[in-house]
Amino acid sequence: MQNAYPSTKLSVHDTVKTRTCTSCKKTISPDEKPVIFLCPNCGKVEIIRCNMCRKQGVKYVCPVCGFVGP
Repeated sequence: MQNAYPSTKLSVHDTVKTRTCTSCKKTISPDEKPVIFLCPNCGKVEIIRCNMCRKQGVKYVCPVCGFVGP
C-alpha cells in the first residue's frame, strides 16, 4: 500500500517564501513565526509583524488605506 501523504522534505533547491515586517521592513526568517492579519480597516492587505515589533507595540501603516495601528 502506498503512503497517502507524499514526503514534505525540502530540497536545497526549493525556495522559501520570505516575508517582510510591515513595521520595521526587516526580512523575517522562516523560523520566526510572524503575526499575519488583514488590515482591520480595509481588509485588502496582509499586515505582517515580526515578534519584536509586536512586543514593543511599534506602529504599522496600511499601504492601501493609510490606517495606523499599534
